[in-house]
Amino acid sequence: MKLLVLGVLAAAFAAQALGALLPHVPLLLAASAASLAAEGALYRWQRGMVSLFAKSHADVTVRHVLRDLLLVVGLLRLGEQHREGVYAPLVAGLLVFYALHWAIQAVSVLVRRTRTLPVVTRNIDASALRLTPAPPALLRRPGHRLAAFGLPATAGLLATAATDAPVYGAAGLALSLALALTGLGALLLRLLPGRRPAGEQEVLDWFDAWLARYRPTVGLYFSGGASSAYQANMWLEPLAGLDGRPVIVLRERHMVQRIAATDIPVVCLPKVSTLMRLEHSTLRVLLHPSNSGKTSQVLRIPTIKHAFVNHGESDKLSSCNPYAKAYDEVWVAGPAARERYALAEVGVEDKDVVEIGRPQLDAVRPYAGPPAPGAFTTVLYAPTWEGWDGNPGNTSVIEAGENLVRALLADPGVRLLYKPHPLTGSVDPRARAADLRIRELVRTANRERGGPRPDASAAGVLARRAAELDRLTAAGFRSAADQAERMLRQPAPRPGRADAVRRATAAWEEAYWASLPEWEHQVVTDARPPLYACFNRADLLISDVSSVISDFLASGKPYAVANTSGLAEDVFRKSYPTVAAATVLAPDASGVPALLASVRQPELDELAGERAALALRLLGPAEPPSRERFAGAVRELCAAAGAHRARRAERLGTDLPVPGPRAGNHTTALPGGR
Repeated sequence: MKLLVLGVLAAAFAAQALGALLPHVPLLLAASAASLAAEGALYRWQRGMVSLFAKSHADVTVRHVLRDLLLVVGLLRLGEQHREGVYAPLVAGLLVFYALHWAIQAVSVLVRRTRTLPVVTRNIDASALRLTPAPPALLRRPGHRLAAFGLPATAGLLATAATDAPVYGAAGLALSLALALTGLGALLLRLLPGRRPAGEQEVLDWFDAWLARYRPTVGLYFSGGASSAYQANMWLEPLAGLDGRPVIVLRERHMVQRIAATDIPVVCLPKVSTLMRLEHSTLRVLLHPSNSGKTSQVLRIPTIKHAFVNHGESDKLSSCNPYAKAYDEVWVAGPAARERYALAEVGVEDKDVVEIGRPQLDAVRPYAGPPAPGAFTTVLYAPTWEGWDGNPGNTSVIEAGENLVRALLADPGVRLLYKPHPLTGSVDPRARAADLRIRELVRTANRERGGPRPDASAAGVLARRAAELDRLTAAGFRSAADQAERMLRQPAPRPGRADAVRRATAAWEEAYWASLPEWEHQVVTDARPPLYACFNRADLLISDVSSVISDFLASGKPYAVANTSGLAEDVFRKSYPTVAAATVLAPDASGVPALLASVRQPELDELAGERAALALRLLGPAEPPSRERFAGAVRELCAAAGAHRARRAERLGTDLPVPGPRAGNHTTALPGGR
C-alpha cells in the first residue's frame, strides 16, 4: 500500500509536469486530480509516510506549492502571449495566499509559545492563569491547514485550465484568501494582552503559592517514555492511601495524561530551574519507581530525602542496579531483595535497605482451592519482554512461547489467558513475530472450540459499567486540546471521586469477565483488566523470571517458569531464587500435562509448602500489612528529612530561606496510614 501511494503520487506529479509543459489540458487535469486523491489517501491510510516525506524535505507545503506551480505553468503555456496579462492577477493572488499561509504559521508558533507554560498540572485549579481553549487544530497544523485553505484555489485553477475562464480561478483564490485572513485574524486576537495566558514568571509565582497552600509532604517522582507509565501507575493507590498530602512530580509533558486516574495532584516540571523550586517547599520525601537520566537532577535537592521503591522485583540484574546507591534508602519487599543487594555488591549498604512488602498486592485474592470438577482450568501465560541485553533467558516468547501455548490449547479442559508484556517486540523483531503467531494460535483455537456465549444483556451491562467508569476517569477534553486547555479542564477533583472510581472499577471487572464465554481463550492487551485481575481469575501462572512471579506468590497458587536460559534445571533454580517454588518448564513444553494435573489434583502438588516459604522471603510477613509498613517507612523518612532540615538550619545559624510565598511553614504533619 505504501509503495502504491508513493508510486501514484510520483507518477501524478510527473504527468502533471508533462501536461503543463506540452501543454495538454486533459493530462494536466487528470494528473492534478490523481495527485490530490493520492494526498488524501496519504493522510487517511498512510500517516507514517507523512513524516517520511517531511524528513525528505518534501512535506505537504512543498507538494502543494509544486502542484499549484505546475497549474500556473500550464495556464501560461495554454494561452497566447497576450493572455499572460490575464493570468498575472491569478499568479499574484496565489503568491499572496502563500504569504498568508506562512504568516499564519509564524503567528501560530507565537501563540503556541504563549500557551506552553513552565509548569503543567492536573487535579489542580489553574483558573487563575487565564487559560482558554486551544485554537482549532486546523490553525495549528500547517499541512492540514494548507490542504484545506488552499483547496478552493487549486480547484479554481483546475477549472480555469479546463475552461480558459479566469473567473473560476479568481473565485477559488478569493475564497482561499478569505479563509486565510480569517484564520490569521483569529490567531492574532489570541496575542492581545488580555487574551494571553499568564506569562512565565506569573505561572511560577502561582506555582510557588500553590505549594505554600497545599504543603505537600511526600511525592512520587517519575521520568520516562510513554510506554513506561505503568511503572508509576502501580504506586498511585499506595501513595493515595497515605495520611499526608501526596503529589506526583513528572518531568515530561506527555506523561501528564499517561498517569492513570487519580485524585493526587500532578505537577510536571520540565526545566531543572523549575524543579529546584521544590527545595523551598514543605516536600520532605520523594519516592522513585524507576531510574532515569533526569533522576540525578532531583537528587541534588538537599532538603528532600529520596527512596527507591522500584516497579517490581525479580532475580534480574536490573533489580539490584548500582544506581540505587544514589538514594537515601532503598525500599524492597522482603528479605530476598535485601540479600540480593548484599550479594550484588553494588554499593547499597544494608542499613539503607528497608523492607516494606508490596502494598499493591492487597488486590490479589488468596488461593481458594483447585478448579471445581468439570470447570475449566484457567491458565495465565504472562511472559516478560526481551530486554535490552539480548539474554535468551529474558523472555520465553521467542523459544518456548508457541510450544507452551500449543500444549495448553491441546488440553480441552484449559482456558488460556495470554497477557504479553507491553514492550514485547520493541527490541527484538523475533519476539514481535512470535507474539503475533501466538495470538493467531489463540484465535484458531477459539474458532475450533466454539460454544455458548452469554446473552446480549451481559454485553449491555458491560457497556454501562464501562460508560460509568469512563465518565469518572475520562479527561473530558477535546482530542485537539493542548496542554493549557487540559490544565483548564482538569481542576481539583470532587470529593469522593477516588472511592467512586474504585467501586466502578470493581463493577467493570465483574461485568467484563461475565461478558466472556467461560470456554473462550483470551488475549489480554488493553490496560483493563489489569494484571492483578488476571491473577484472581487464574488457577495457574506460567511466566518468566520477572516481578510477575514474585507478585503472583501473594496468591499462593501454583506457578511455572519457562527455562530458555540454556542452563540446566538445577543451575537455573540456583541462579534465580524466585524459581525455587516453581515448576520449571523446558522450551519444548513437555512438562505441561503433569503441571496441569498437579493444579487439578492438589495431592500431586509438592510445592505448596515451598511457595509459602518463598512468599515470606520475597514479600515479607503478612502482619503487619504491607500498607502499614509502607506508611511507617514514609513517616520515618519524613522525620529524618525534618531532622536534617533542622540540623542544616542550625548550622547556617538561621532558619531555612523563605523567599516570599515559596516556603510556607516547614513544620508539617507527617504522612502515615489512614
